[in-house]
Amino acid sequence: MNIVLIGYMGSGKSLVGRDLAKKMKLEYLDLDDYIESQEKKTISKIFEDHGEIYFRKKESSYLKEVLDTCNDSVISLGGGTPCFAGNLEIIKENKNNKSVYLQTSLDELTKRLFIERAKRPLIAHIKTIEELKDFVRKHLFERSFYYNKADHRVITDQKNASQISEESISVLF
Repeated sequence: MNIVLIGYMGSGKSLVGRDLAKKMKLEYLDLDDYIESQEKKTISKIFEDHGEIYFRKKESSYLKEVLDTCNDSVISLGGGTPCFAGNLEIIKENKNNKSVYLQTSLDELTKRLFIERAKRPLIAHIKTIEELKDFVRKHLFERSFYYNKADHRVITDQKNASQISEESISVLF
């Protein structure tokens, strides 16, 4: 079984993914890291050089590649991955994949992302916490339709990666 972690940027998919894979003795793959290694560029540089549409096409292609080749893995997706190019359907059509939505509140996401926004191409331009909160609110509204189609949901607020991993294991089995 592949466990596919979805959720908004800053929800902890990478951190939880590594912890979950270790606890379950599975392989771990971060789709963004995989894309960077295949493209030989950072996600930020891909956005800068080619734009979001190019990135989303590549992201979808690499997602298919990863899902076709990975077995018994924890796979962390980018925040937008399930929302574009039929990617959620690609994940859900294979019964070997179980998706978990790491749901994080607007306030918690805003707090986490404001600190690290320079490293995130979609929000690097945002200057104030209020601007960021509005940006995240809009995206959550647009993306929640996709996120809520995950097989399982784990609320991440007030929990560390280990607690979220344990809760993910309990909802999966």
